[in-house]
Amino acid sequence: MVTKWSPDSWHKFPAEQQPEWPSDNEVDSVLTEISKLPPLVFAGEARTLQEQLGSVCDGNALLLQAGDCAESFDGLTADAIRDNLKVILQMAVALTYSTGLPVVKVGRIAGQFAKPRSSPTETKDNVELPSFRGHIVNGPDFNAGSRTANPQRLLQAYHQSSSTLNLLRAFTRGGFANLAQVHAWNQEFVANSPAGEQYREIADGITDALAFMKACGVASHDNSALNEVDFYTSHEALLLGYEEALTRTDSTSGEWYDCSAHMLWIGERTRQIDSAHIEFLRGVQNPLGCKVGPSATPQEVVELCEKLNPAAIPGRLTLITRFGADNVESCLSPIVEAIVKSGHPVVWACDPMHGNTFTSSTGHKTRHLDDILTELTQFFSIHRSLGTWAGGIHIELTGGNVTECLGGADMLSDDDLHLRYETMCDPRLNASQSLELAFLVAEQLRRD
Repeated sequence: MVTKWSPDSWHKFPAEQQPEWPSDNEVDSVLTEISKLPPLVFAGEARTLQEQLGSVCDGNALLLQAGDCAESFDGLTADAIRDNLKVILQMAVALTYSTGLPVVKVGRIAGQFAKPRSSPTETKDNVELPSFRGHIVNGPDFNAGSRTANPQRLLQAYHQSSSTLNLLRAFTRGGFANLAQVHAWNQEFVANSPAGEQYREIADGITDALAFMKACGVASHDNSALNEVDFYTSHEALLLGYEEALTRTDSTSGEWYDCSAHMLWIGERTRQIDSAHIEFLRGVQNPLGCKVGPSATPQEVVELCEKLNPAAIPGRLTLITRFGADNVESCLSPIVEAIVKSGHPVVWACDPMHGNTFTSSTGHKTRHLDDILTELTQFFSIHRSLGTWAGGIHIELTGGNVTECLGGADMLSDDDLHLRYETMCDPRLNASQSLELAFLVAEQLRRD
């Protein structure tokens, strides 16, 4: 029996991955303050995203969800935000130009601060401290002061998300996203790579097309479709108190929306059917994502669909599979077949990052681009064989010229990782590797 939902009904369910705050009174006071602040996003924007994801569900568009593994309080600069956006726009241009399909662009940004951990504590040199759970909870330095959960960080996360959203809206509406700027988006270290050369060919083609349109009397600056882009935000809805504080009633529909982001997703560690995370997110009307890993059974995934999208609304639910290159063949087909048989409409997206993580010979957590591309290729191949639309990818990347993932055109090796290994948590693709991935996805989609 489905129980009545309210923003705080999740309190009656087991909640995993929640911090141990030193003072309940202080965290309650901070959350009350956040609940009185303006929403970060608006219900109408979330509804528009769901409509666009409905087109992905129907096979008429693509989903590109990408961004940082975990945002940093130290990384709030216009240049860093612009460079991350630039890479996502480059990937979207490559996909649209190659496939002729619109791309729904969703960033892991403006709220992706919390990280789930495999253990609540970490031990070094016989000293045990709480694990680092992202800047919204505590600090990464291994000392008691840094690792103590600080409720004031929740408030800082809100304000940083607000500032990031302001910049994103300025970039995507203020001319930076004009298609006439496609050459300017080609950063130097991308331009000097094979992927950059492929991108330059696309940029030249777009420039020629725009020149033709201008000669016909259609200028890009007069057409919002050529001058602006829709860009949405998303993060893992991990800290339920924070999400509840930003959940508001929409004045036009009377429905509840989590106004911390346009789209929220549930992680592999918190998707238990009777969990607080499922209980909370089933009641908000935002489009949702749910990570699905090797431990998921087909029946469990069907039950998740029934719980999170009982009305079977296209675009409401995105299943983000993250099996790893060695497990895709055995895990994906049974789940896809079960969902098709159940009749639930879902967006199928592939996260080829999290299932392919390992520790290098130098002690760095890393991923190899070959494994990432292998999982993506198998993902598209299996969906093609089953007649389902594999229309989405979920990628961790950065616009910085980092050396965190192996392989790619630059053939990064274990010995290169230390050069610019800057991530706070998981390794990210750099801009050149991200474009390589986009071109592979475009090639797979052309076959469909």
